Amino acid sequence: MAKSILIVSSLDAKGVEVQYLRDRIAKLGGDPMILDMSLRQVGESGSDITVAEVAKAAGISLTKISNSSKRAEIIEKMIEGAVVLVKKLEHEQKIDGIIGLGGTTGSLMATEIMRSLCFGLPKVMVSSTASLPGLSTKYIGTSDITLIHSVVEISGLNDLLISVLERAARAICAMSEVETFQERRAESKSDRYIALTMLGPCEKCASRVRKGLEERGFQVVGFSAAGMGDRAMEEMITKRLFDGVVDLAPGGVGENLFGGMRDAGPHRMESAGRLGISQIIAPCSVNHLTISKSKYTAKDHRRRKYDLDRFRTWLRNTPEELAKIADAFAEKLNKSNGKVRVLIPLRGWSSVDVPGNPTYDPDEDYVFVDELKKRLKPEIRVQEIEANMEEPAFAEAVIEACHLFL
Repeated sequence: MAKSILIVSSLDAKGVEVQYLRDRIAKLGGDPMILDMSLRQVGESGSDITVAEVAKAAGISLTKISNSSKRAEIIEKMIEGAVVLVKKLEHEQKIDGIIGLGGTTGSLMATEIMRSLCFGLPKVMVSSTASLPGLSTKYIGTSDITLIHSVVEISGLNDLLISVLERAARAICAMSEVETFQERRAESKSDRYIALTMLGPCEKCASRVRKGLEERGFQVVGFSAAGMGDRAMEEMITKRLFDGVVDLAPGGVGENLFGGMRDAGPHRMESAGRLGISQIIAPCSVNHLTISKSKYTAKDHRRRKYDLDRFRTWLRNTPEELAKIADAFAEKLNKSNGKVRVLIPLRGWSSVDVPGNPTYDPDEDYVFVDELKKRLKPEIRVQEIEANMEEPAFAEAVIEACHLFL
C-alpha cells in the first residue's frame, strides 16, 4: 500500500511549492495529503484539510482568523486545531509520515504539530530559517524531527529550491518505509525496555550498566543528561515506552533550581514515579552546577571549579544548595507510585570526584545524602556503596538493584 504522507504548510504563502512537493511525493509512490495552516481563508487551494477545518477543530471562526489583529493568538489557535486533527489521523493510523515547508512562522507552527506526535513517526521540516541562532532548537525540541535547511528562500520554484524539494520528497518517502519503533517493539523478543541517563563523567558506569542489563535480556536506551536529552526521556516515559528507569545522572534537578545550563525543566525525575515505573537513582553531577561563564556572579567566581574541557566548567555546589537539591529529590521521589532505590557511591560521584581535583569533597557530598535520608519516605532505601561511581563495584550494585527491582 502507498504510504500516506501529510504535508503541513501555509498555502497562502507557499502554494506553488507545496503543490510541487505533493506531486513529487505522488510520483515516488506516496499518497500525499495537504493540511493548510494559512492565517486567512484561501480559495480553491487544493488542500485536503482546509483552513476552515483547522479553525473549527480549534473552536474559532474563519472570520475571526481573517479579521483579528492578534496574530500570535491566531497562530496558537491554528496550531491547537491542527494538533487535534493530526493526532486523530495518527490514532487512526492514517499517516505514515509528515513533512512541513516554511519560513520562521511556518516552521514554528509545523514543528509544534510534529512534536505532538509519537517517537518513530517520520517527521521532516524543510525550513529557510533553520540556521538562525536558537531557532533549530526551538523547531526540534525533544522530538525526532529531521530538519532540512533550504538555504534559499521558499519563494517561487527555481532550480536550487527544486533540488531541495526533490531531496525532501525522497527523504520522507524513504523514511515512511522504515519499520517504526512501535512495530519493532511488538516483534521484539524483549519485553523490558530501560531508560538510562548518562553523562561523560559517569560514562564507564553507564557502559557497564548497559552491558550488564543487556546480558540479562533488557533493551537499554541511553539519554545524554545535558538538559535536552533528559527532558526527552521524561516525555517518552509519559508515553509508556519504558518499563524501568536507571537515572545515573539526575543533575538536571539542581540545574533547574539554580539556573544551570543542564536545566532539565521543573518536572525532571517525576514521570516514572507518577506512572508507577520502577527507578534506580544515582547522583552523578548532582554536586556540581554548570553556569554560562558570561552569567557568573561574584559568588560563582569564588566557587571551586573543575574544567571538563575548554567549553564546560563544573562549579561546586555549596552545602546549602546540596540540601535544597536533596529536598527537591525527596519531594519528587516521595510521590512515586512505583519502586525506588537510591544508590550513593561514597568515594566520589563521577570521574571528576577523585582526590586531587579541586571540587572533590565527599564530606560536603554527604550533606545531600544526610538530608535525603531524613526526607525520603521509609520505603525508599538509600544504599551506600564503598566505591567511586566509575569503579566496577558501583556498576555491579546498580545492575543487582535492577535485577531485584525491574
